[in-house]
Amino acid sequence: MSSDVLARREAVRSDRTARYERMVEIRTLEDAVRGLFAEGLVHGTTHTCQGQEAVAVGVASALRPTDTVCCTYRGHGHAMALGMTPLQVCGEIMGRVVGSIGGVGGSMHLCDTSIGLLPTFAIVGAGVPVAAGAALTAQVRGTDDVAVSLFGDGAANIGAFHEGINLAAIWKLPAIFICENNQYGEYSPIATTTPIANIADRAGSYGIPGEVVDGQDVDAVNAAVEAAAARARAGDGPSLLEMKTYRYAGHSRSDTAPYRPEGEFDEWYERDPIATFGARLVAEGLLAESDVDAIAARISGEVDAAIDEVKAAASPGVASMFENILA
Repeated sequence: MSSDVLARREAVRSDRTARYERMVEIRTLEDAVRGLFAEGLVHGTTHTCQGQEAVAVGVASALRPTDTVCCTYRGHGHAMALGMTPLQVCGEIMGRVVGSIGGVGGSMHLCDTSIGLLPTFAIVGAGVPVAAGAALTAQVRGTDDVAVSLFGDGAANIGAFHEGINLAAIWKLPAIFICENNQYGEYSPIATTTPIANIADRAGSYGIPGEVVDGQDVDAVNAAVEAAAARARAGDGPSLLEMKTYRYAGHSRSDTAPYRPEGEFDEWYERDPIATFGARLVAEGLLAESDVDAIAARISGEVDAAIDEVKAAASPGVASMFENILA
């Protein structure tokens, strides 16, 4: 783990002001990525997480670098929350050698095992059983590390969700299953695909704790994950947490989300996790009003500089496809 990544990771673990700054950084880069895609500089597809920053930073702030994290193709925010730099993330998204895995993974396959981030999953729900396997590894080795699976509400209706959690519950694996319920499975509102109001209620079927958490509140996310992690480290098995959140962008690429009912976006935007957390820090005296604009301006400049560096970087050569092959 580089000293820069390690310092970034420690900052969100120990400093609430740094958590605010990381949330701003995630939003700033994600906004820029949509523009880069429109310019034709992002190949394939991309899925951004504006509005879900409190989940990413709240989870990372409660974990150790030795814990394992499995997340989805909407993983840019989690990667940065865990410590990855905008240069590493943007480099991977744009397919350049400065990316976290040399530009060969792209937007949907970020990875940095030094911070516990396994390759992000393009297959819906695939990270659930993999996290159970990582938790089994920790259990067998006798460490007190935990494995976290982050997945969307759509993944809660597939077989891997039930199988992975069932196995983890039977074996009391040190795992935390976290549903980022952003209200939509691709283009389908959750009420049209899921017959219950709270996915966390399914925890009772497996005899494990389930909790609904305000995913727009980074402090609430941090507290819930810390409690679940303490339980897992103590040998008491897995938990299912449901983070109620909302994505401000569409599902992917140029999706403008015309399927949203009128007023829904505005209702969620009134509880923007960045704005509300910033106001809380100002009220607590940890930030001044002027700091909010200053942080936004500084981070905007840093992200712009990272993007310029990525644009100047080389693309991986043909030989790259033969690297990192184990057999």
